[in-house]
Amino acid sequence: MLHGQKIGAHFIFLSTTVAALLTAHDAMAQARLDQAADDSWRFSAGLGVFNRPRYPGSGDTQTVAVPLVTANYGRYFIGGTPGAGFPFGVGFNIIQDDAWRFGIALGGELTKPRKESDAPILRGWGDIPETALGSVFASYTYDWLTVRGFLLSDIGGNDQGTRIALDLEGRYLVNDRLVLTAGPGVTWANGKYTQTFYGISAPQSLIAGVAPYRAGGGLNTVRFSVGAQYQLTAQWGLGASVSVAWLQGDAENSPITEDRTQTTYGVFASYRF
Repeated sequence: MLHGQKIGAHFIFLSTTVAALLTAHDAMAQARLDQAADDSWRFSAGLGVFNRPRYPGSGDTQTVAVPLVTANYGRYFIGGTPGAGFPFGVGFNIIQDDAWRFGIALGGELTKPRKESDAPILRGWGDIPETALGSVFASYTYDWLTVRGFLLSDIGGNDQGTRIALDLEGRYLVNDRLVLTAGPGVTWANGKYTQTFYGISAPQSLIAGVAPYRAGGGLNTVRFSVGAQYQLTAQWGLGASVSVAWLQGDAENSPITEDRTQTTYGVFASYRF
């Protein structure tokens, strides 16, 4: 498989967090995992600039600069967590070849997923904190098409529940340096996740002066993502990506949701050594 094809094979987008685009950088790190089947270290460092919704369901956006650091040792990785569903952690690829990848990872978000200062309705509710997350992830690539998915669950006890994501990605190799990708995806979330991010409890109802809202589990988002990666030199890589997601079900209908369309985009540069 060509290096550019390996790069394009491992995008994953989560539309409401920085992880949506950090994993575009992690795709380059994953390509180097393919090259590092032996017990040797591979390192990558860079910077990404991302614009994303201020919180899941927000109508406002924020731009953040995030350092991108990954260390790979054979099947192990630290830092960027390719395909796991969060931007930083540690993991192990149990299966790793040209077609199949299956692994586990522990990690979390880099910032709080929601602050009470993010919107007037949230004032007095307290922040939703960062939490520890566990992931089981898998992907299968055949020629130009990749199918990937993950199960992501809160193991830190902060009521952030469980999500399951499935994505299809088509890949077009423009030349030996430039790869374009595009494809749809869906995310299912259980009731605990949906209630934490989109529900309104009785105490929150009293503070905000709105009716309580019980948010149940189900289809959470439908999305479409496009990306481009350019291998500038043997060491330097550049990338850009956009993901547009549409909230569904109780997430879409929540009084907390200001905009059902959630767009995340960004650019990054990465250096491997």
